[in-house]
Amino acid sequence: MEWSQAQREEILNLYDKLRVTDTRDGLDWMGYHHYGSMSTDMRPLWRTRAIGFAKTARYIPYDRPRPDITGDAYTEWSNWYYNNVCIYPWMKEIQKYDLPVIDMSNLAVGLMGSNNTMEGVRDGAAGYVAFGGVRDTDEIITQKIPFWSTKVAQPMDQARIQYESHNTKINCDGVCVTPGDLVVADGDGVVVVPAELIRDVAKWAAREMNADRAARRKLYIKLGMPLDDTV
Repeated sequence: MEWSQAQREEILNLYDKLRVTDTRDGLDWMGYHHYGSMSTDMRPLWRTRAIGFAKTARYIPYDRPRPDITGDAYTEWSNWYYNNVCIYPWMKEIQKYDLPVIDMSNLAVGLMGSNNTMEGVRDGAAGYVAFGGVRDTDEIITQKIPFWSTKVAQPMDQARIQYESHNTKINCDGVCVTPGDLVVADGDGVVVVPAELIRDVAKWAAREMNADRAARRKLYIKLGMPLDDTV
């Protein structure tokens, strides 16, 4: 679904304080117990939160022989590979409030790393979710780029992974993600809200969150704890 920037900002305001758990509850209240939550294998590189609209891409295993070359010849082939096989057309389309969700066929490959993640953030990406590997993780953490993945990987892309499509429905860790769905991610993992349910889910999620905050606030006061922004 295509959202205007004004619609995106309105929706993000609805979810401003909602956690992954609250959003999960909102989906339950809409009868979607079976849908939306990625598995516990999908973890953040560091404790953070991100929310945005799914920009989808799909990559599949490389299915051709690798050339028997090294050195400069390999460098030339590698450049050809990135220009023809493992391409990133979706990155040229990133807009403010997008959250790229990448089906990497759960391959342990570093499709995203310290450099291209920064390029996406520069163009407006709120973070990334990858069903597969990510590399250069120390730098990504230092750069404070929100990133969730099922694997941490060392290898580059060549002879391992290839681009298949983008802006289509994809599988990301067992969840069907459609462009324009809302992605909410924090320390508890990742949950996806179908575009047509976004406002209804926010309504019920906010109810559960507010009840929790009120109950916890009373406990804070009773225990003499200083109040924080979670209560």
